Amino acid sequence: MTKIKGKILIADDNEGILKSLSFILRQEFEEVTTIKNPAKFITLLHSGSFDIILLDMNFSAGVNTGNEGLFWLKEIMKEDHDAVIILITAYGDIELAVKAMKEGATDFIQKPFDPVKLVSTIRAAYQLRMSKVQVSKLMHKQKHLSEDLDKKFNSLIGESPIMKDILSVVKKVAPTDANILILGENGTGKELIAREIHRQSKRSEDVFISVDLGSLSESLFESELFGHVKGAFTGAAEDRKGRFETATGGTLFLDEIGNLSMSMQSKLLTVLQNRYIIPVGSNKAVPIDVRLITATNKHLPDLIRDNLFREDLMFRINTVQIEIPPLRNRGEDILLLAEHFLKIYGKKYEKSLKISGTAIDKLLQYEWPGNVRELQHMLENSVIMVDEGIIKPENLRFTTSISSGKQFFDNSLNLNDVERLTIKEALFKHKGNINQTAKELGITRKTLYSKIEKYEL
Repeated sequence: MTKIKGKILIADDNEGILKSLSFILRQEFEEVTTIKNPAKFITLLHSGSFDIILLDMNFSAGVNTGNEGLFWLKEIMKEDHDAVIILITAYGDIELAVKAMKEGATDFIQKPFDPVKLVSTIRAAYQLRMSKVQVSKLMHKQKHLSEDLDKKFNSLIGESPIMKDILSVVKKVAPTDANILILGENGTGKELIAREIHRQSKRSEDVFISVDLGSLSESLFESELFGHVKGAFTGAAEDRKGRFETATGGTLFLDEIGNLSMSMQSKLLTVLQNRYIIPVGSNKAVPIDVRLITATNKHLPDLIRDNLFREDLMFRINTVQIEIPPLRNRGEDILLLAEHFLKIYGKKYEKSLKISGTAIDKLLQYEWPGNVRELQHMLENSVIMVDEGIIKPENLRFTTSISSGKQFFDNSLNLNDVERLTIKEALFKHKGNINQTAKELGITRKTLYSKIEKYEL
């Protein structure tokens, strides 16, 4: 008979009872732990959770009030709200059993034990434990799924050779659990690729959790990713599961990983190596099982050379690397995407519109520094503003000029505006190459990265 993959903890001061219960339950469950001293409870619970806890009501000789059992019952419930506890009593005190049930006990058994009834009770308790754990997981996952309902993620659209190659790679890596690093400029669709990998993976029935690391401060990083317990810090009014624990069984997408400080990189690397997290304010290890996908618009080798990114972390996240091309290099995909967005926003704003031939020429001449995201926003603006049935060149509101990629600042001589424009022109000229851009500007790569973040380029 196959044993149940459950963990049982038995606490009783009687060595004979411990041996008897252990002998019976080891035939049914894979792991059975026994202790005589209830003071070890907290240490054991910190080291890992138990599916069922059998707890004696009295540990001191000559004492049969059951108060010790009630005390430890409450202490266990503080550590694990979903704990399934079965009380052991030799006295069959119904009032005591009822009181214990009100405090959170699941059931009770009487000495001497009927082995058949004992096993039946434990099996039923184990099913209850599994149900509690599953409900807890579903509640936290549902929260994040609900947050995603309001977001509309576009389908991957592309017939250009370079996009076909990328989709071919996606098809190969998706069924594996390999860590994926996605590279590309802002707005190229890195999250869309991550979601497509998840959709084609063996984890597709589970949750996809996306985290923008660029928006996390140093103080929020651990709480957001690893969770926290009640009272861990000011404002921590209740336990909260972190993104790693919530994503267990599914896919965790960490965007803008190049923005992490060295301190945060070190904490992340530790979790990836150990495969468990420790919530803030707790010393209890929580195992995790996630498919990790990361993304950045930065050149990690340059960051590594400048001691801004850990090389061992890059190797950990970079089993397979996928680089998304900028929209300007995708040729015919520009028109496919334009037609796609035109249909979406035409339906949304109840308008029937087409793009004129001259407007199409203008779309193809443009360099698209904001990539697909810029095209999407521009098409939505055009649909809103155009009353006639044709979108003309003058209806297309580009961020930069067609010929040079220069942004209009209405002849502003503000130093910040001038510096931002200069850096943007240099990046455009060298197609995002950090080394060449920094050399032309006469500044270090570290200074350039700092200014890119400052101006959100």
